[in-house]
Amino acid sequence: MRIANPQRLLKPRSLLPAILCLIALLSGARAWAADYFNPALLDIDTPGQSKTDLSVYENGPGQAPGKYRVTLFINNKKTDSLQVDFKLVASGDGHSSLQPCFSVDRLKQLGVLTEKFPALARGGRCASLQAIPNATATFRVSEQQLLLSIPQSALGQIPRGYIPPEEFDEGINAGLLNYSVSVSRSHALQAGIAQSSSQYVNLRPGLNIGAWRLRNYSTWSRTTSGNSSQSDFSSVYTYARRDIITLKSQLTLGQSSTPADVFDSVPYTGAAMASDDDMLPDSEKGYAPIVRGIAHSNAQVVVRQNGYIIYQNTIAPGAFEINDLYPTGGSGDLNVTVKETDGSEQHFVVPYASVPVLQREGHLKYQIAAGRYRAYDDSVEQAPFMQSSVIYGLSRGFTAYGGFQQSQHYQSQALGVGKNFGGLGAFSVDVTRARALLKNRRSSRGNAWRARYSKDIATTGTNLSLAGYRYNSQGFYTLGDTLDSWTHSNDASAPPQRRSRSEATIDQTLGDKWGTLTLSLVKERYWDGSPPMTSVAFSYNNSWHNISYSVNYSVNKNTAEDNDSSGDDRVLALNVSIPLDQWMPKTWASYSLNNGKSGTTQNIGLSGTALRDNNLNWSVQQGISHSGAGNTTNLNADYKGTYGEVNAGYSRDGYQRSINYGLQGGVVVHAHGVTLSQPLGETIALVQAPGTHGTHIANQTGVATDFRGYTVVPYVSAWRHTTIALDTETLPDDVDVTQADQIVTPTRGAVVRARFHPRIGNRVLIRLTRNGTPLPFGATVTTDDRDSEFIVGDDGQAYITGLPPHGHLTANWGTDSRSRCTAEYSLPSTVRNQIINLSALCR
Repeated sequence: MRIANPQRLLKPRSLLPAILCLIALLSGARAWAADYFNPALLDIDTPGQSKTDLSVYENGPGQAPGKYRVTLFINNKKTDSLQVDFKLVASGDGHSSLQPCFSVDRLKQLGVLTEKFPALARGGRCASLQAIPNATATFRVSEQQLLLSIPQSALGQIPRGYIPPEEFDEGINAGLLNYSVSVSRSHALQAGIAQSSSQYVNLRPGLNIGAWRLRNYSTWSRTTSGNSSQSDFSSVYTYARRDIITLKSQLTLGQSSTPADVFDSVPYTGAAMASDDDMLPDSEKGYAPIVRGIAHSNAQVVVRQNGYIIYQNTIAPGAFEINDLYPTGGSGDLNVTVKETDGSEQHFVVPYASVPVLQREGHLKYQIAAGRYRAYDDSVEQAPFMQSSVIYGLSRGFTAYGGFQQSQHYQSQALGVGKNFGGLGAFSVDVTRARALLKNRRSSRGNAWRARYSKDIATTGTNLSLAGYRYNSQGFYTLGDTLDSWTHSNDASAPPQRRSRSEATIDQTLGDKWGTLTLSLVKERYWDGSPPMTSVAFSYNNSWHNISYSVNYSVNKNTAEDNDSSGDDRVLALNVSIPLDQWMPKTWASYSLNNGKSGTTQNIGLSGTALRDNNLNWSVQQGISHSGAGNTTNLNADYKGTYGEVNAGYSRDGYQRSINYGLQGGVVVHAHGVTLSQPLGETIALVQAPGTHGTHIANQTGVATDFRGYTVVPYVSAWRHTTIALDTETLPDDVDVTQADQIVTPTRGAVVRARFHPRIGNRVLIRLTRNGTPLPFGATVTTDDRDSEFIVGDDGQAYITGLPPHGHLTANWGTDSRSRCTAEYSLPSTVRNQIINLSALCR
């Protein structure tokens, strides 16, 4: 572009208008950059109506002050999820923001070194974050996140996952009962086989009083064959226990078992104090094992630990997995018996696998117990004894541990050391020296050496979860071996003396497409020349286009409890599972091939889940056997409901026709009545939401509120935050909740209450007017209970839930008394379960 007379542009008089125009343009640009809502737009349809105070939206955060549940981040690290009270705080530029109201004590719990900043307390109830230089708090309203930025110099060392002890909830006083009942009846199809039946009852009653947990575990079984019948009742344990949070320990009075980290586990009746590592945060933490096996027919599986029956059930032919054993408070090998329909039995041992005893530097783990020996055999004397063990983490990755056992018939001392070798794995070695006096025999002395190793090789996908070897000299006996010899009879025979024990569990990942290999081994040798006990299991698992398959091979020699050779068996099994979602949703087809000393069996079947929450599990199976059992047919179903769990099954083979059924569940007796539930875990939550009959609990199969609005969440993690949430889509039509989730933090064994406050009543679309004019847009309306606030929309209309038939509504749209009014309403009695349209005059 050409300029006709460029000299004129340089004159001062001609520059002044240009400068003024430039200033005006820049000022306008700055004004255009800010968002602005003109309140006059609300007067277009309703001129002359009162104006609502919208300053919180114009110059503020866009959300009213109050209590909100947020996710807390400290220096961009997620710390907690909690409810925070936010206050509206004005800034120097005329704007305002929502700032958290934290007390000084709460900041200290979050890791702030509050003693370095005494000015924090000058803010009164809400500590003033401005007292910490460069500390800021930002509330992200849309994400419901609170971001705290605090200089590292103002923060102490708080472990990840740390929960202040003040948040631990000991729960309510309550009575508990866990029950499991199973019945099996068989009708013989061949001559010479008697009719048989069996019943099994498992009861686990309990009582919570304050911090105390009283528990009992009892079983009863009865077996009938022909005209003969045999029954058995046993009490596995009875104890009272409480947590001592300040010591991160547990006190136990009654029947329990000592831990197996230094010495072998010993059942006793007495008192014990032991540290509980579960109280530590996840970042500072240093098992009931899964039982797997293979059945050739409609077999009965019995699991024993320390002589007690802790599990019994009837299973279908093929591979099985038991992953829900109730913890018995102790440890030790699980002796598994699989009883086939032809009377043959299969025995194998599942080892208790504990990792090496490494501890973090400075962490102390201890245990001390005193009482009387408690054997399964009533003829064994209840000799008094004492045991103590200590494990302490040293520097440079070392851990030292040791302990002693003392009785009138036995003394032993143990000493060991563990070391974390980094890439080479973790290793521990210890020696135990013992002097034992067996009944009617001379004193015996001996030593036991033990080495344990654990390694996870990430580069090869190998996980050696446990490898251990123990060697006992010929004169070495354990405390249990020695006290078992002191019976009331004159039998002076010595118990089998273990010479060595080897055990290993290895998992090998072969890559994304090649599956995994698993190998487990347990082998024991004895000094008296008894045949060695061996249990070896090998499995390969993989999948292809959602088709899962596995190959399992096991060898079990002399694994029966009486240690004879009747339990020898070699079993090879192939299992294939195919999803049928394209044709039958939630359905799978399966095939299995099992080969063992009893012959070869093949099974083909269908299984699946049904109903809204997959409450119902069902299976149909047909088998072909080359043994005497012949072809087999199995039908099974299991239903998980609000009040418990029911299962039933039918089976038929060449020997017999059987039906089995069972019922299991829980009962909680509390101050507000009795609530039935599914089987209870160790720690549970009682949901209280009156008026919400049939409302489901999120992420819980079959758990829904009963006719009174109560239910039980059967499994809650102790010492951890757990969110209990209502499924709002299943709420009744006349019920609404302002907050659909609650966070509970229970202690071990607690019954914590998750209390909800549902609004029960009608849903109303009400038009509110004052002096003939609709209430202003954005006004807030509260009900008589002042539990919730509702916003007035266009033309004075507000949608309100949970309204009773009669009452008052209070509206507010400003700061003075002229910006407030009250409306009285009365709902028609003929309208049910639908939105009611109504008008009311606000005075």
